[in-house]
Amino acid sequence: MTQNKGGRIPKNDKATHRVAVRFNSVENARFLTMYELSGVQSKAAFIKARVFGDTFRVIKVDRSQLDYYQKLSAFYAQFRATGVNYNQVVVALRSNFTEKKAMAMLHKLEQHTQELVSLNRRIIDLTEDYKTRFYEGYKPVDVVVE
Repeated sequence: MTQNKGGRIPKNDKATHRVAVRFNSVENARFLTMYELSGVQSKAAFIKARVFGDTFRVIKVDRSQLDYYQKLSAFYAQFRATGVNYNQVVVALRSNFTEKKAMAMLHKLEQHTQELVSLNRRIIDLTEDYKTRFYEGYKPVDVVVE
């Protein structure tokens, strides 16, 4: 009877053959660029995929687009919070002021609300423009390395 010593379970078909390759500076720089573009976790997996002719996808993330989208989202959240507070302001005006004074303040509030509505339309237009520029028809690029 053999005693179990623990550790990993042995693989049925483990990789035992090793191949070495040497690059000069220019080739190494090109190799590293292709490796970084591939997004593969390890250089060994990348090399193996290239040797056996697999294609790889390149997905580029533009930080300026990401920042724009995050700031637009945060701005829209602030806009929504203002809309929520609008109701509370109207109730406070009616309960704390005379009717004449409340109506004068409500008129000013209505003017500012119209500005907010036009601003909301602008936010929606910017969002739609952003979607059409950067997301519609977007597909990851398949790169074939020869």
